[in-house]
Amino acid sequence: MVFLLRPRNLYVALTYLLLSCTPLAGVLFGEPLAHPGTVAGVELMAWLGVWAVFKRPAYFHWLLLPAFLALPVELYLYVFYGQGISTHHLGILAETSPSEAAEFLGSKVWLLGGVAVAVLAWFVTSGIAAWRTRDLDWDDVSRHVVLAALALAVGVFAYGRHFGVAPTPPKAVARGAQPSGSVVKVANKVANKVPEEDEVEEAAPPPAAAPRRGALPPLAHWAQLPFDLDAFAHSWPFGIVARGVDFYKERVYLADLNRSSAAFRFHARADEGSAQAQVVVMVIGESSRYDRWSLNGYARETNPLLSQQANLVPLADVITSVSATRLSVPVIISRKPATQSLKDGFSEKSFISAFKEAGYKTFWLSNQISFGKFDTPVSVFAKEADVVDFLNLGGFTDNSNYDEVLFEPLAHALADPAPRKLLVLHTLGSHWNYSHRYPKQFDKWQPSLFGVDKPVFTDIAIRDKLNNSYDGSILYTDWFLDRVIETLKGVHQPASMLYVADHGQTLYDGTCKLVFHGHNTQYEFHVPAFAWYSDEYAEHYPDKVDQLRRHRKAKLATENMFHTLLDLGGVRYPGERLSWSFANPAFRRHKRYVDSYGWTDYDNAVIKGDCHEVIAKGKPLPRS
Repeated sequence: MVFLLRPRNLYVALTYLLLSCTPLAGVLFGEPLAHPGTVAGVELMAWLGVWAVFKRPAYFHWLLLPAFLALPVELYLYVFYGQGISTHHLGILAETSPSEAAEFLGSKVWLLGGVAVAVLAWFVTSGIAAWRTRDLDWDDVSRHVVLAALALAVGVFAYGRHFGVAPTPPKAVARGAQPSGSVVKVANKVANKVPEEDEVEEAAPPPAAAPRRGALPPLAHWAQLPFDLDAFAHSWPFGIVARGVDFYKERVYLADLNRSSAAFRFHARADEGSAQAQVVVMVIGESSRYDRWSLNGYARETNPLLSQQANLVPLADVITSVSATRLSVPVIISRKPATQSLKDGFSEKSFISAFKEAGYKTFWLSNQISFGKFDTPVSVFAKEADVVDFLNLGGFTDNSNYDEVLFEPLAHALADPAPRKLLVLHTLGSHWNYSHRYPKQFDKWQPSLFGVDKPVFTDIAIRDKLNNSYDGSILYTDWFLDRVIETLKGVHQPASMLYVADHGQTLYDGTCKLVFHGHNTQYEFHVPAFAWYSDEYAEHYPDKVDQLRRHRKAKLATENMFHTLLDLGGVRYPGERLSWSFANPAFRRHKRYVDSYGWTDYDNAVIKGDCHEVIAKGKPLPRS
C-alpha cells in the first residue's frame, strides 16, 4: 500500500474519499446523518462496483462530473437551509433563469461562483492525475471475485424487489426487538392514509404479498440484503444520480397530470353585473385547528386582530375530507369530489383556469415547497396561474420562510394594472415544527419549544410546550391574515377573500396519545374558515354579503370553497353548482364525507374518546 503515498495516487484517493464524505457535511451544521453505517456501506459497494467494472479510475472519473458540479449547491443548501439537494431543489434549479438565480443569491453569487470554479478545477486536475497513474489499476483475480459477488448481490436484490420478501417467522420476531405499542397503535390508526413528510414514523414492515400463480416464491427473509435505496440516494458521489432519477420521475408525473386535464375548459365568463375592477383572494391555511382560534371561542386570545375586523364572517362548521395537504387542497381548489381525494390527479382544472377564462389575471403565491412526492398534485394546479411564485426554498425546516414573505409579492400583484385579479396565497401556517412558524415576539405562552433543537415530538412529556408553541403559530397566523386584509382595504375597490385550512391537528388531547395529523379525529377534520369583504364589495354585492352572513353557521365542507369563490367573483359557467355556494340564495347543504375507516358521513357519526375519533354509526362507504 506504499504506492498510495505517491502524490498522484494520494491526490486521487483523497479526492474520492472527500467526495464520499459529503453526506457528513450536514453534521457540521447541526444536521445529523441518518443511518451513517448504512450510507457508508452503500458507498463502499458503489465504489467497489464502479472500480471493478471500469478497472481504472481514469475510465470512470468522467462519471463523477455531476457530483462535482452539484457539490457547491449541496454545501450552499447545508449552510443556509440545513439540508442537502432534494427533488424540490432540483425543480427550482430547473425553472430558475440565471438572472433570477443571481437576484436570489445577491452578493453570495460570487462566493458560490468561486467555489464552483475551484471544484471544476479540482475535477480536471484529479482526472489528469487519474489518467497519468497506472498504480490504481485493478487487474488481479480479486477483481473478478468482486464482480461475481456484486452480480450475485444485484441479482438477489432485484429478485426481492420483483417477487417480494418472505415475512420473518414469528419465532424470529419474538427474539428480535418489538415495536412499541404506541407506534403500532399509531400505525394502525393511519392505515390506508397517505402520510405527510413529517408524519412518517417507524412501523413494522407489512407482510409480503402472496406470489401470483406460476410466479417464483418470495425471497427468503434471511437472504434480504441490508441495502436501502434511500440510503443510496443520500450517498455520494453516485447517489446524486438517484436524486436526478427521482426528479425525472417527478417531472413525468407532473406532465402526465397536466396532459390529463390540458384540453379541459370551463367555458367560463364574467357575469354581466360583476364589477369591472375587483380582487378575489383565496388563502389556504396549513395544519390549523378550529378550536384553537379565539374567534371560535378558544379561551386564549389567539385572534386579537381578526376579531376586530368588521367585515369578517367566521364560518362555524367547515369540514375537510382528509387530513393530508396533498389530498385536501385539490378538493378546495377544484371540483374534485371528497370521495376521490385519495386518488392522484383529476381530469379537470382548478378555479384558477375558470377565473382566467372569465378575464381575471391569476396569481399563485406560495410559502409551501413546489416539488416533492407530498405536494405535486397541488403544484399541478398552481401552474395554471399566470404568475406562479414559490418562495420557500427551505422546505419545512427552521430555515424556511415565515408566511410574511408573501407580503411583497402580494403587493406586486395588487399593483398589477389588470382590472380583475385572482390571488391564491398558500401559507405554511402551523406546520410542524410549530415554533419555527413564527418569530420570537409571538412566543407568548410558556414553556414553549422556541429555541429547542430538534424536539422529540413522540415524547408526550413535551405536550405543554408543544401546545404552547402551536398556539403561538395561530397567533402569528392572526397577525398575518390581518395584514393581508389591511392590504386589501388599501386597494379601494371590491375585494373578497376566503380563508380555509387544509386540515387540523391532534395534540395529545386529554388522554389521547396521538399527535399531528393523518388520523381520524374531529380535531383534524373540523377546520377554521372565514370570509371577508371590503366596503366597496358590500356596496356592489349586498345580496352576496347577506348570504355569507346568513350561512355563517351552515354545515359546510371544503368542497364548497370552489363554488363559493367563483360566485364571489361573479364567474359563471355551464353546469355551475350554485347550490354549493354559501354566498348564494340557492345554497343547500350536502353530505360531508370524511376519510375515517372508509368514507364516513360526518353528520351521521359519533365522536369517540379523548382523541375525538369520527366513527360512522353505520357502515362507511369503501375507499375506492
